Amino acid sequence: MAANFGEGNSDADGGPVRHIPVLLSEVLKALEPEAGKVILDGTFGAGGYTSAILANGAHVIALDRDPNAIAGGKALVASSDGRLTLHHTEFSQLADFAPEGGLDGVVLDIGVSSMQIDEAERGFSFQRNGPLDMRMAVSGVSAADVVNRAKVSDLIRIFGFLGEEKHSGRIARAIEKRRANEPFQTTRDLANLIETVNPRKAKDKIHPATRVFQALRIYVNDELGELAQALFAAERALKPGGRLVVVTFHSLEDRIVKKFFSERSGKASGSRHLPMVEARAATFDPVGKGMVAATEEEAEINPRARSAKLRAGIRSSAPAERADMSIFDLPDLATLEKIGG
Repeated sequence: MAANFGEGNSDADGGPVRHIPVLLSEVLKALEPEAGKVILDGTFGAGGYTSAILANGAHVIALDRDPNAIAGGKALVASSDGRLTLHHTEFSQLADFAPEGGLDGVVLDIGVSSMQIDEAERGFSFQRNGPLDMRMAVSGVSAADVVNRAKVSDLIRIFGFLGEEKHSGRIARAIEKRRANEPFQTTRDLANLIETVNPRKAKDKIHPATRVFQALRIYVNDELGELAQALFAAERALKPGGRLVVVTFHSLEDRIVKKFFSERSGKASGSRHLPMVEARAATFDPVGKGMVAATEEEAEINPRARSAKLRAGIRSSAPAERADMSIFDLPDLATLEKIGG
């Protein structure tokens, strides 16, 4: 499972809490795993959700794009009596692994894993100095590539939208000035520059670099695009009655999931780019009354759960709809290929 770690939040300041599955009881209640069912865990991570699903008797198809997670899951595969298969791939490709007849359930835990945060060499955290990397798949364009090569206007949009950083312009211009003389190479290097531009105040709950690091991580790994494509893939892969359960930790992620379930509920809808369209057959029916958050007890035990939100739906028999990214109203940001070239 990719148990999300809120970079710079109080839990991060107080030290890591590793490998605690977030909203586990709520996930199992919404997913209803049992013997004879086939569940796909799209974000294997340390195997938290997968282990619990196996304990309930179901078969699990687990995915992760992090090769370290795949290597770490071999022992669980070996002990699963053939009920677990593990695949190195992005969860947006989950429909490719659905058995004939479809899946009984899909669970997605969105975001960076505690394992990735804890490993300085992965470059996700400014609290552990390491290379400015942040690539979950350990390949492709890195955060250093983005910081050192992207246009200032692109950095402003990345920091402003994906990080909701109010000082995105000031930080981007300071990055441009500094990189002209010396490129950014480490996490602490970038964090120190941001703190110089935007000093931490006594009332601040998070480090000044938190939102920029969040934005870079989301951008480098195309997390919002991956999530949107995974939702469409789950719609195609689930059998009627199958359940889709998604846990998010960021407002942008939750907005995408909420919008997807709203669009697929059969209600009349539209976006700012498209006119209203007529109501159509629902492909998902909601589970419960909407969003589920962690209890105070869980948030006390596992501070990472404080921002967690769970949404779930049950697949109907209606045909899957077209994968239309415009329903999410995501902005056009500079492409990774352009920045990395």
